[in-house]
Amino acid sequence: MSSSITVLIIDDHTVVRQGVRALLGVQEDIEVVGEASSGEQALELAREYAPDVALMDLLMPGIGGIEATRRLKEVSPRTQILMLTSYHEDEHILPALRAGALSYLLKDASADELVLAVRKAASGEATLSPQVASQVVRSLRNPARERDVRPLHSELSEREREVLLLVADGLTNTDIAQRLGISEKTVKSHVSNILGKLQVEDRTQAAAFAWREGLKQR
Repeated sequence: MSSSITVLIIDDHTVVRQGVRALLGVQEDIEVVGEASSGEQALELAREYAPDVALMDLLMPGIGGIEATRRLKEVSPRTQILMLTSYHEDEHILPALRAGALSYLLKDASADELVLAVRKAASGEATLSPQVASQVVRSLRNPARERDVRPLHSELSEREREVLLLVADGLTNTDIAQRLGISEKTVKSHVSNILGKLQVEDRTQAAAFAWREGLKQR
């Protein structure tokens, strides 16, 4: 129906996607227009459907949820993004909201809470799980807490840190793949995750971050 809220489900777990689709599919005012198992696929579907709401998982192979959120808002600015994840730590919540997510809901939410959150998102109203809301309030009371306690680069895996240092050296993805003995596709995935975690736009900014934060020294 033309008045339906169109929804895109983004999660790398098939069972989760199927469960959410089954739940939303019986709502008369909601229409699931597509499912994506990765950030890359989500961007393709967002370009095609420009949904009212996108339910976004946080940790996925390839482009992670935070970077996918930022890019999806560029591809489809009208789409409201509702993070649906099991992670409730500050280092996930605040970057996701900064990237453009409107709402942040934990996967232990009830069916009614999820449906209501989708409807509210379609109207531009934010929903935060109680645990998430309390952490956001604490961060607002102490804005230095996020960076002082957990610097952004602390979220990088050992391999991602290794790739970042090679990016800072000016190596291409092909060069990095040869140096580390991994595929170029894997390197590309690591770089994408690095950009999302460091909240930077491109590899040049990532390299600058590495030098500025003292991760890379002359």
